[in-house]
Amino acid sequence: MLLSLYFAPALALTITLAGMILKVGALLGECPDSGRAAKAAAVTIATGYTAVGFGGLILIGAGYVAIAPGELAGLLGALGLASLCLGLGFSNAVVTLRAVVDRAMTPPRPDAAAAPAPEAAPA
Repeated sequence: MLLSLYFAPALALTITLAGMILKVGALLGECPDSGRAAKAAAVTIATGYTAVGFGGLILIGAGYVAIAPGELAGLLGALGLASLCLGLGFSNAVVTLRAVVDRAMTPPRPDAAAAPAPEAAPA
């Protein structure tokens, strides 16, 4: 019974944070310069976040069952660890999304593409 009390809020938190990634991507997608990149990156990042998040929740749940089955303190510890991990993953996902938008906004430098490759030293 306590395991379902772990998975219900943990899965709800994962889905909510993935939805927030999509909302941030939609807001960044309103920019005419970086809109397409932001929307595509948000879907990709949210999908990866959800997959990794669900895997982490399953691992934490398995640890909870192995270490402290049926104890409220173990349940709260598992929920705390899951929340911490999901929050850190969310912040990393948003930073990645911002990096994609920044790269889409920054035009490539023309001199970097035209620079000749360095020659090898004579043997």
